[in-house]
Amino acid sequence: MELKKATIRREDAKTSLILHLNDRDLEIVLTDDNPNNVKSAFNVLLQELKTSKICFELEDNKSDLYYHICKEYLDQLNMELTSVHAEMLDYGLITEEE
Repeated sequence: MELKKATIRREDAKTSLILHLNDRDLEIVLTDDNPNNVKSAFNVLLQELKTSKICFELEDNKSDLYYHICKEYLDQLNMELTSVHAEMLDYGLITEEE
């Protein structure tokens, strides 16, 4: 399993969860109701799962409401990524095993 970093970007206009992949960062805006933003991030994550099993760890030292929201979000996301990766293995969709 490849451990990836996640951080929280707090700005005046918006707050985002940033998922750091090898070659790019995925931004999920927490203060905006935009399902297309989330859908596009998940499409990238599915592509990543084809080559390796990934898991995200939150790196943030400010224990505020956004921290707790992101922590729970990542707990759920990591469970889903593990489940989807196992299904992809079952269906032969993994292009390269770890």
